[in-house]
Amino acid sequence: MNEKNIPYNVVPGVSSGLASAAALKTELTLPEVSQTVIFTRRGGRTPVPEKEDLALLASHQATMMIFLSVGMIKDVVSDLLAGGYPEDTPVTIVEKVSWPDEKQIRGTLSTIAAQVKEAGIKKTAIIAVGKVLADGPPPALSKLYDQAFTHGYRKGSNRP
Repeated sequence: MNEKNIPYNVVPGVSSGLASAAALKTELTLPEVSQTVIFTRRGGRTPVPEKEDLALLASHQATMMIFLSVGMIKDVVSDLLAGGYPEDTPVTIVEKVSWPDEKQIRGTLSTIAAQVKEAGIKKTAIIAVGKVLADGPPPALSKLYDQAFTHGYRKGSNRP
């Protein structure tokens, strides 16, 4: 309850960032690629704290799920490049994730702004950025499911 004593319930839902990962059929973390996911947005009419500037966060080269920013895609790309992501970093835009008219666009930091403009996407989209979005098999898989790996629930076998 708040200070006015108005009762309410909190009903958890699925974040559009996580729904986007599901729609893309991708993991947001992969061993030897990225073990960190940053959920953020670019500052605009509503500022973000200085320590959460997009270029500063980009310096980590982690997987990023960027909300409320597709209308500023050119600025987002500039910030990400300034933060150190290479131009060939994979980027996916998921517009209206989980809606019947969901749209996905895949590109790189060097191509995505033009692709977004061509598709006419201006809002209601998540910008997913990072090497986890690259095509092809990952360089390494999680040891959790490796039969040879011992962990708290299983002694590893000698089989590969």
